Amino acid sequence: MSKPHTEITLERPAFDAIVTLAHREFGLNIAPEKLKMVQSRLRHRVRALNLLNFESYSDLVRSANGAEERRSMISALTTNVSHFFREPHHFDTLNTVVLPHIRERLKSRDRIRIWSAGCSNGQEPYSIAMYLLHAEPSLKDRDFKILATDIDPKVIAFAERGLYSFEQIELISDAYKSKFMSGTQDALGFTAQLRSLVTFRELNLLAPWPMKYPFDAIFCRNVVIYFDLATQEALWPRFHTSLRKDGVLFLGHSERIAAPANFGFKTIGTTTYKKTAL
Repeated sequence: MSKPHTEITLERPAFDAIVTLAHREFGLNIAPEKLKMVQSRLRHRVRALNLLNFESYSDLVRSANGAEERRSMISALTTNVSHFFREPHHFDTLNTVVLPHIRERLKSRDRIRIWSAGCSNGQEPYSIAMYLLHAEPSLKDRDFKILATDIDPKVIAFAERGLYSFEQIELISDAYKSKFMSGTQDALGFTAQLRSLVTFRELNLLAPWPMKYPFDAIFCRNVVIYFDLATQEALWPRFHTSLRKDGVLFLGHSERIAAPANFGFKTIGTTTYKKTAL
């Protein structure tokens, strides 16, 4: 007789196998003392797949047939907590540093691109879109796009709908709600015009990046905190290459580039870095 699901526990060999896979494939840095956390977050996946134990689960996610479950695994292991207009000082910098460059290039009808790398449920890219469109309405008629990517296909699907509960949008001003949203008694959604400015894609930051054009700004907030130092330092040159001259990289409140000059950046604000020449 098999053990009841509630008694399924994650033993060290299976934990080590899952942690190794999560680091190799997704860059996640999971400390040994996080065993109980991993057990808690993945136990429902063991149950959903009707597996007897975590050993069978670790075998599945490491197998050739486990690609789909690896995506579910990473979704369970990472948190997708966000809110609109998080870290207001970054929007101040968007206004004082990035927007003047955008306005200058609008004169030559150049393309404007911003990347939200690790967009979670979509609050970040929609916040950027509302802020910039409010500050510079002409962007709606120009070649302006925000690329929003995340490793988790479930949050990408949620974000694409652009529909949020009243609790989720409480930090959006009434002026922005009336200008960019409409809805029902239960939820509000973004207008088709605003949603058309944001393109959502699934992307693993450790994999090759298919984007062809440089970005005016990259927001990668509360993402690299999951990575170890080596993985972070491998990302900084890639972000540098992906930015325009004088482009700006925004990180989360607990994230830093140690010795930014070594990677072609200079600090211009709290967790905010401008591209410089290497």
